Amino acid sequence: MQLDPADLQLLAALQRDSTQTAQELGDALNMSASQAGRRKQRLESDGIIAGYRAYLDPEKVGLTVQAFIQIVMATHTEQNARDFVRLTKTRAEIVGAWTLTGDADYLLRIYCADLTALNLLVQQVLLPHPAVSRVQSQIVMERVKSDAPLPL
Repeated sequence: MQLDPADLQLLAALQRDSTQTAQELGDALNMSASQAGRRKQRLESDGIIAGYRAYLDPEKVGLTVQAFIQIVMATHTEQNARDFVRLTKTRAEIVGAWTLTGDADYLLRIYCADLTALNLLVQQVLLPHPAVSRVQSQIVMERVKSDAPLPL
């Protein structure tokens, strides 16, 4: 689908604040509320807008440790990959997972209540998994830039 400049402006506005009403979007983009609303609905139905969510402050909900964990697979079989991906989808602490090029096969983004919980995840869940050969973790000391909107 081809996006025109108004679509891009609408998407940028929604990335900044997805709670805006059609009227607020229309006012910001110099179009009527109904035009803004129709564009938004089209972008949703076309799957360009994949969903909406509330972003929570991890510390305020008791998640004081953030870490990135690199995983090296023991062997590169389809079954190992399937089993490991299933694990990433079943553990709430794993909030993001990516396959990578380079030394590691996967990168996991983790939120835990404390270092003890992170240690238990690494020692009792990740390291014993038969698909995993090596685990390397980096604990986040400070977040210097929050997840930003996509550059449109």
